Amino acid sequence: MGAGTSFVKRMNLLYANDKKGLYPQSWYTATCDLLPVYDPLCDSQRADICVIGAGYTGLSSALHLAEAGYEVVILEAQRIGFGASGRNGGQIGTGQRLEQESLIKLAGAQTADFLWELAEESKATVKSLIQKYKIECYLKSGIADLGLNQSQMKDMHHYADFLAERYGYDHITKLDKEAAYALCPSPTYHGGYLDKDAGHLHPLRYAIGLAKAALNASVKIFENTEVTSFDKGKKVKVHTSHATITCDYAVLACNGYLGNLEPSVASRVMPINNFIVATEPLGAETAKVLTQDVAIADSKFVINYFRLSHDGRLLFGGGENYSYRFPNDIASAVRKPMIEIFPHLRDISIDYAWGGTLGITLRRMPFFCQLTPNIFSASGYSGHGVAMATLAGKLVAKAIDGETTGFDAFKRVPSFPFPGGAPARYPLLVLAMTWYTLRDRLGF
Repeated sequence: MGAGTSFVKRMNLLYANDKKGLYPQSWYTATCDLLPVYDPLCDSQRADICVIGAGYTGLSSALHLAEAGYEVVILEAQRIGFGASGRNGGQIGTGQRLEQESLIKLAGAQTADFLWELAEESKATVKSLIQKYKIECYLKSGIADLGLNQSQMKDMHHYADFLAERYGYDHITKLDKEAAYALCPSPTYHGGYLDKDAGHLHPLRYAIGLAKAALNASVKIFENTEVTSFDKGKKVKVHTSHATITCDYAVLACNGYLGNLEPSVASRVMPINNFIVATEPLGAETAKVLTQDVAIADSKFVINYFRLSHDGRLLFGGGENYSYRFPNDIASAVRKPMIEIFPHLRDISIDYAWGGTLGITLRRMPFFCQLTPNIFSASGYSGHGVAMATLAGKLVAKAIDGETTGFDAFKRVPSFPFPGGAPARYPLLVLAMTWYTLRDRLGF
């Protein structure tokens, strides 16, 4: 354990799997009009607010703050949307990452019901930002959650009924095995439900669109500018290797790439890797994968998720690894779960394969906190970040501007550090992935 812990401490996940200043060679990068590289911070400056990280949380908070009249600076260690925001599966899910029935037990009915409302707001916020700023990111409606056996299908149908009865949520169509097969022609799945108010998009194009909106609102963005430390106080001082931002407020929007910047957050948000491939265009094979332009998420703990791209490829995410290093051959690692679901794609070419690092929490709920009255942090979206991180940025901005209701609701959710804190996360990751992979393979 000691050697593995020391290894993780020495590794900087910002650069462990990626070259400095370069996006991954993903299908998302290949199909996005990237912004020019913005200069690193070289001179110390003063700002109202300094945001650390140019992913969805940072871009959303900066945009909403700038629109409220604040002078905002974003410091990004790599490129805009470089992390999970530009690499993820693109799914805009309904609800929180933790299902509502479990959330009621964890946080109480009143808080859980309010968090449902906020989750609905998260989807609406993404859609409204796309419409308001004319972000061309191929937004489409529909996510189907599919189970691997009859028992999981029944659980999904129960949850659909629960959402309809408690919240009046009527966007879900329950699917039996026949209906699931008609949607996704794979014998793997035994039913589930289709949520038409959920959706999917091109995540990097969405991040770039948010960045353009923020820049037009006079937000300053400095790329290739890693924050090395910050000083707490009435004025926050955010340090890089070359300069300092002195500000009234700071926002930590680093998610899985936080590193050792703030140990109290790192003890509750663990970075993990996930992997996606893009096949060659499927042509006539498309109808043998999906018969509607919706996204799929299955019930495995090490989840498989997939959808069709606008140019007819299968974008498939899945697989697992037991290290913070990406596999040497990501395509082979992801091909294995892909052909378990679609055996007929065994010989299909994979044109792009990439990995990314996200942040998860012990209870799969985002971790919101105030380190001090003027330092805010939001992260740990646990694979539910497209909508939730966008909302988090909005709620951080509201809290800084004096309206704390939404931010405080997330703060009330009981949060637990990983056993042993940040130093023990790596061996814990290995144990957890081994256990849950075994569960998935045994089908329970």
